[in-house]
Amino acid sequence: MAKGRQLKGRIRSVQNTRKITRTMELVSTSKLKRAQDRVIAARPYAEALREVIADLVTPDMSHEFPLLRRPASISQGGPRRAAVILLTSNRGLAGAFNSNLIKEARRRIEAREAEGYTVDLYAVGKKGVGFFKYLGRKLALERTDVGDKPTADHAVEIAAPLIDAYARGELASVELVQARFISALQTPPATVSILPIEPPAAKTTGGPTHDYILAPSAAAILEQLLPLYVRNMVYRGMVETAAGEHGARRTAMKNATDNAGDILEVLKRTYNRQRQAGITQEISEIVGGAAALQG
Repeated sequence: MAKGRQLKGRIRSVQNTRKITRTMELVSTSKLKRAQDRVIAARPYAEALREVIADLVTPDMSHEFPLLRRPASISQGGPRRAAVILLTSNRGLAGAFNSNLIKEARRRIEAREAEGYTVDLYAVGKKGVGFFKYLGRKLALERTDVGDKPTADHAVEIAAPLIDAYARGELASVELVQARFISALQTPPATVSILPIEPPAAKTTGGPTHDYILAPSAAAILEQLLPLYVRNMVYRGMVETAAGEHGARRTAMKNATDNAGDILEVLKRTYNRQRQAGITQEISEIVGGAAALQG
Protein backbone atom coordinates (compact mmCIF):
# COMPACT_ATOMS: atom_id res chain seq x y z
CA MET A 1 0.00 0.00 0.00
CA ALA A 2 2.99 2.29 0.48
CA LYS A 3 3.59 2.19 -3.28
CA GLY A 4 -0.09 2.90 -3.92
CA ARG A 5 0.05 5.99 -1.73
CA GLN A 6 3.13 7.17 -3.60
CA LEU A 7 1.34 6.75 -6.92
CA LYS A 8 -1.68 8.72 -5.66
CA GLY A 9 0.68 11.48 -4.52
CA ARG A 10 2.35 11.60 -7.94
CA ILE A 11 -1.04 11.71 -9.65
CA ARG A 12 -2.12 14.71 -7.54
CA SER A 13 1.21 16.42 -8.21
CA VAL A 14 0.95 15.97 -11.99
CA GLN A 15 -2.69 17.13 -11.94
CA ASN A 16 -1.69 20.33 -10.14
CA THR A 17 1.16 20.89 -12.57
CA ARG A 18 -1.19 20.42 -15.53
CA LYS A 19 -3.57 23.02 -14.09
CA ILE A 20 -0.69 25.53 -13.85
CA THR A 21 0.62 24.90 -17.37
CA ARG A 22 -2.91 25.04 -18.80
CA THR A 23 -3.52 28.38 -17.08
CA MET A 24 -0.22 29.77 -18.37
CA GLU A 25 -1.11 28.60 -21.86
CA LEU A 26 -4.41 30.50 -21.72
CA VAL A 27 -2.73 33.63 -20.36
CA SER A 28 -0.08 33.54 -23.11
CA THR A 29 -2.76 33.04 -25.75
CA SER A 30 -4.56 36.16 -24.53
CA LYS A 31 -1.35 38.22 -24.41
CA LEU A 32 -0.23 36.91 -27.80
CA LYS A 33 -3.31 38.38 -29.49
CA ARG A 34 -2.55 41.87 -28.14
CA ALA A 35 1.16 41.57 -28.96
CA GLN A 36 0.33 40.38 -32.47
CA ASP A 37 -1.94 43.39 -32.94
CA ARG A 38 0.97 45.68 -32.01
CA VAL A 39 3.18 43.99 -34.59
CA ILE A 40 0.56 44.39 -37.31
CA ALA A 41 -0.08 48.02 -36.33
CA ALA A 42 3.63 48.89 -36.53
CA ARG A 43 4.14 47.53 -40.05
CA PRO A 44 2.26 50.13 -42.18
CA TYR A 45 4.09 53.05 -40.55
CA ALA A 46 7.46 51.35 -40.96
CA GLU A 47 6.73 50.55 -44.61
CA ALA A 48 5.60 54.11 -45.35
CA LEU A 49 8.73 55.50 -43.68
CA ARG A 50 10.87 53.13 -45.71
CA GLU A 51 9.25 54.19 -48.98
CA VAL A 52 9.74 57.90 -48.24
CA ILE A 53 13.43 57.41 -47.45
CA ALA A 54 13.87 55.30 -50.60
CA ASP A 55 12.43 58.16 -52.67
CA LEU A 56 14.54 60.86 -51.01
CA VAL A 57 17.96 59.26 -50.70
CA THR A 58 20.37 59.67 -53.59
CA PRO A 59 23.81 58.01 -53.96
CA ASP A 60 25.74 61.21 -53.22
CA MET A 61 23.94 61.75 -49.89
CA SER A 62 25.90 58.97 -48.17
CA HIS A 63 28.76 61.44 -47.67
CA GLU A 64 26.47 64.16 -46.36
CA PHE A 65 24.67 62.19 -43.63
CA PRO A 66 26.69 60.31 -40.98
CA LEU A 67 23.99 57.66 -40.49
CA LEU A 68 24.24 56.68 -44.17
CA ARG A 69 28.03 56.75 -44.26
CA ARG A 70 29.83 53.42 -44.09
CA PRO A 71 32.89 53.90 -41.87
CA ALA A 72 36.39 52.97 -42.94
CA SER A 73 37.86 49.63 -41.90
CA ILE A 74 40.21 49.27 -38.94
CA SER A 75 43.21 49.01 -41.24
CA GLN A 76 42.25 52.37 -42.76
CA GLY A 77 41.93 54.07 -39.38
CA GLY A 78 38.21 53.51 -38.85
CA PRO A 79 36.51 53.02 -35.48
CA ARG A 80 37.46 49.92 -33.51
CA ARG A 81 34.17 49.53 -31.62
CA ALA A 82 30.93 47.90 -32.71
CA ALA A 83 27.61 47.58 -30.88
CA VAL A 84 25.20 44.67 -30.56
CA ILE A 85 21.72 45.10 -29.03
CA LEU A 86 20.28 41.87 -27.62
CA LEU A 87 16.53 41.63 -26.98
CA THR A 88 15.31 38.84 -24.68
CA SER A 89 12.37 38.38 -22.31
CA ASN A 90 12.23 38.94 -18.58
CA ARG A 91 10.68 35.54 -17.88
CA GLY A 92 11.44 31.96 -18.80
CA LEU A 93 9.20 28.93 -19.44
CA ALA A 94 9.25 29.75 -23.15
CA GLY A 95 11.14 26.76 -24.47
CA ALA A 96 14.33 27.59 -26.38
CA PHE A 97 13.20 31.14 -27.18
CA ASN A 98 15.74 33.02 -25.05
CA SER A 99 18.57 30.53 -25.51
CA ASN A 100 18.27 30.86 -29.30
CA LEU A 101 18.48 34.65 -29.07
CA ILE A 102 21.49 34.45 -26.76
CA LYS A 103 23.17 31.95 -29.08
CA GLU A 104 22.63 34.30 -32.04
CA ALA A 105 24.07 37.24 -30.06
CA ARG A 106 27.15 35.22 -29.10
CA ARG A 107 27.64 34.26 -32.73
CA ARG A 108 27.52 37.89 -33.85
CA ILE A 109 29.82 39.03 -31.05
CA GLU A 110 32.39 36.36 -31.90
CA ALA A 111 32.20 37.24 -35.60
CA ARG A 112 32.78 40.95 -34.96
CA GLU A 113 35.58 40.27 -32.50
CA ALA A 114 37.22 37.98 -35.06
CA GLU A 115 37.28 41.00 -37.39
CA GLY A 116 39.21 42.94 -34.76
CA TYR A 117 36.41 45.01 -33.25
CA THR A 118 35.68 45.58 -29.58
CA VAL A 119 31.99 44.80 -29.14
CA ASP A 120 29.75 46.78 -26.78
CA LEU A 121 26.77 44.67 -25.73
CA TYR A 122 23.45 46.37 -24.99
CA ALA A 123 21.21 43.80 -23.26
CA VAL A 124 17.45 44.33 -22.90
CA GLY A 125 15.65 41.68 -20.85
CA LYS A 126 16.53 39.77 -17.68
CA LYS A 127 17.43 36.55 -19.47
CA GLY A 128 20.09 38.12 -21.65
CA VAL A 129 21.41 40.33 -18.84
CA GLY A 130 21.63 37.41 -16.43
CA PHE A 131 23.39 35.12 -18.90
CA PHE A 132 26.15 37.53 -19.86
CA LYS A 133 26.63 38.65 -16.27
CA TYR A 134 27.10 34.99 -15.38
CA LEU A 135 29.82 34.82 -18.04
CA GLY A 136 31.44 37.89 -16.48
CA ARG A 137 30.99 40.09 -19.56
CA LYS A 138 30.70 43.82 -18.98
CA LEU A 139 27.51 45.28 -20.46
CA ALA A 140 27.32 48.72 -22.03
CA LEU A 141 23.61 48.83 -21.13
CA GLU A 142 21.26 46.59 -19.18
CA ARG A 143 17.50 47.17 -19.21
CA THR A 144 15.04 44.94 -17.41
CA ASP A 145 12.16 47.41 -17.15
CA VAL A 146 10.81 47.12 -20.70
CA GLY A 147 8.85 43.90 -20.25
CA ASP A 148 6.44 42.57 -22.88
CA LYS A 149 4.82 45.95 -23.62
CA PRO A 150 7.55 48.04 -25.27
CA THR A 151 6.81 51.62 -26.23
CA ALA A 152 8.33 54.12 -28.64
CA ASP A 153 9.90 55.89 -25.66
CA HIS A 154 11.81 52.72 -24.76
CA ALA A 155 13.14 52.55 -28.32
CA VAL A 156 14.23 56.20 -28.17
CA GLU A 157 16.08 55.68 -24.89
CA ILE A 158 17.99 52.70 -26.30
CA ALA A 159 18.69 54.05 -29.79
CA ALA A 160 19.53 57.71 -29.05
CA PRO A 161 23.00 57.21 -27.51
CA LEU A 162 23.93 54.74 -30.25
CA ILE A 163 22.85 57.18 -32.98
CA ASP A 164 24.97 59.93 -31.40
CA ALA A 165 27.99 57.63 -31.00
CA TYR A 166 27.77 56.46 -34.61
CA ALA A 167 27.38 60.02 -35.89
CA ARG A 168 30.55 61.00 -33.98
CA GLY A 169 32.44 58.17 -35.66
CA GLU A 170 32.90 56.11 -32.49
CA LEU A 171 31.11 52.98 -33.74
CA ALA A 172 31.69 50.92 -36.86
CA SER A 173 28.24 49.31 -36.82
CA VAL A 174 25.13 48.71 -34.72
CA GLU A 175 23.29 45.38 -34.97
CA LEU A 176 20.05 44.26 -33.35
CA VAL A 177 19.49 40.63 -32.31
CA GLN A 178 15.74 40.06 -32.12
CA ALA A 179 13.06 37.45 -32.67
CA ARG A 180 11.41 37.69 -36.07
CA PHE A 181 7.67 37.10 -35.61
CA ILE A 182 6.45 35.03 -38.55
CA SER A 183 3.66 33.22 -36.72
CA ALA A 184 2.90 31.96 -33.23
CA LEU A 185 4.85 28.80 -34.06
CA GLN A 186 7.71 30.47 -35.95
CA THR A 187 9.80 33.01 -34.04
CA PRO A 188 13.38 32.47 -35.23
CA PRO A 189 16.22 34.70 -34.00
CA ALA A 190 17.50 37.25 -36.49
CA THR A 191 20.26 39.84 -36.69
CA VAL A 192 19.22 43.17 -38.20
CA SER A 193 21.77 45.78 -39.22
CA ILE A 194 20.69 49.12 -37.72
CA LEU A 195 23.65 51.34 -38.57
CA PRO A 196 24.87 52.30 -41.06
CA ILE A 197 21.46 52.70 -42.65
CA GLU A 198 21.18 50.75 -45.87
CA PRO A 199 18.99 52.97 -48.08
CA PRO A 200 15.93 51.01 -49.24
CA ALA A 201 15.78 50.43 -52.96
CA ALA A 202 13.35 52.77 -54.68
CA LYS A 203 10.69 51.31 -56.97
CA THR A 204 11.74 51.64 -60.60
CA THR A 205 8.91 49.88 -62.40
CA GLY A 206 5.45 48.79 -61.44
CA GLY A 207 3.18 50.37 -58.88
CA PRO A 208 2.34 54.04 -58.39
CA THR A 209 5.12 56.61 -58.16
CA HIS A 210 5.11 59.36 -55.55
CA ASP A 211 5.24 62.99 -56.57
CA TYR A 212 6.48 64.91 -53.52
CA ILE A 213 6.59 68.62 -52.96
CA LEU A 214 9.60 68.98 -50.68
CA ALA A 215 9.85 71.83 -48.20
CA PRO A 216 12.31 73.02 -47.19
CA SER A 217 14.51 70.39 -48.94
CA ALA A 218 15.18 66.67 -49.18
CA ALA A 219 18.30 67.04 -47.04
CA ALA A 220 16.42 68.85 -44.25
CA ILE A 221 13.70 66.19 -44.25
CA LEU A 222 16.20 63.32 -44.22
CA GLU A 223 17.99 64.89 -41.27
CA GLN A 224 14.84 64.25 -39.25
CA LEU A 225 13.74 61.00 -40.89
CA LEU A 226 16.97 59.01 -40.62
CA PRO A 227 17.16 58.99 -36.78
CA LEU A 228 13.41 58.28 -36.75
CA TYR A 229 13.99 55.34 -39.08
CA VAL A 230 16.61 53.87 -36.72
CA ARG A 231 14.39 54.31 -33.67
CA ASN A 232 11.51 52.67 -35.53
CA MET A 233 13.68 49.65 -36.41
CA VAL A 234 14.51 49.21 -32.72
CA TYR A 235 10.86 49.58 -31.76
CA ARG A 236 9.77 47.00 -34.35
CA GLY A 237 12.40 44.60 -33.06
CA MET A 238 11.12 45.01 -29.51
CA VAL A 239 7.50 44.52 -30.56
CA GLU A 240 8.25 41.42 -32.62
CA THR A 241 10.37 39.93 -29.82
CA ALA A 242 7.56 40.48 -27.31
CA ALA A 243 5.08 38.75 -29.63
CA GLY A 244 7.56 35.94 -30.22
CA GLU A 245 7.96 35.44 -26.48
CA HIS A 246 4.23 34.88 -25.98
CA GLY A 247 4.04 32.59 -29.00
CA ALA A 248 6.95 30.49 -27.73
CA ARG A 249 5.54 30.35 -24.20
CA ARG A 250 2.11 29.30 -25.41
CA THR A 251 3.65 26.50 -27.45
CA ALA A 252 5.85 25.38 -24.55
CA MET A 253 2.96 25.38 -22.08
CA LYS A 254 0.68 23.51 -24.49
CA ASN A 255 3.34 20.83 -24.92
CA ALA A 256 3.79 20.64 -21.15
CA THR A 257 0.02 20.29 -20.64
CA ASP A 258 -0.19 17.53 -23.23
CA ASN A 259 2.78 15.71 -21.70
CA ALA A 260 1.23 15.96 -18.23
CA GLY A 261 -1.94 14.37 -19.61
CA ASP A 262 0.07 11.48 -21.06
CA ILE A 263 1.88 10.96 -17.75
CA LEU A 264 -1.42 10.98 -15.89
CA GLU A 265 -2.79 8.22 -18.12
CA VAL A 266 0.25 6.04 -17.41
CA LEU A 267 0.13 6.70 -13.66
CA LYS A 268 -3.61 5.99 -13.44
CA ARG A 269 -3.26 2.71 -15.36
CA THR A 270 -0.37 1.70 -13.12
CA TYR A 271 -2.33 2.59 -9.98
CA ASN A 272 -5.46 0.73 -11.12
CA ARG A 273 -3.40 -2.30 -12.14
CA GLN A 274 -1.67 -2.39 -8.76
CA ARG A 275 -4.96 -1.86 -6.93
CA GLN A 276 -6.59 -4.71 -8.88
CA ALA A 277 -3.62 -6.95 -8.17
CA GLY A 278 -3.93 -6.20 -4.46
CA ILE A 279 -7.66 -7.01 -4.46
CA THR A 280 -7.02 -10.25 -6.33
CA GLN A 281 -4.34 -11.22 -3.84
CA GLU A 282 -6.66 -10.54 -0.88
CA ILE A 283 -9.43 -12.65 -2.43
CA SER A 284 -6.95 -15.45 -3.08
CA GLU A 285 -5.81 -15.33 0.57
CA ILE A 286 -9.43 -15.41 1.85
CA VAL A 287 -10.32 -18.34 -0.41
CA GLY A 288 -7.16 -20.19 0.58
CA GLY A 289 -7.83 -19.58 4.27
CA ALA A 290 -11.44 -20.80 3.97
CA ALA A 291 -10.31 -23.93 2.15
CA ALA A 292 -7.76 -24.64 4.85
CA LEU A 293 -10.40 -24.37 7.57
CA GLN A 294 -12.72 -26.71 5.74
CA GLY A 295 -9.99 -29.11 4.93
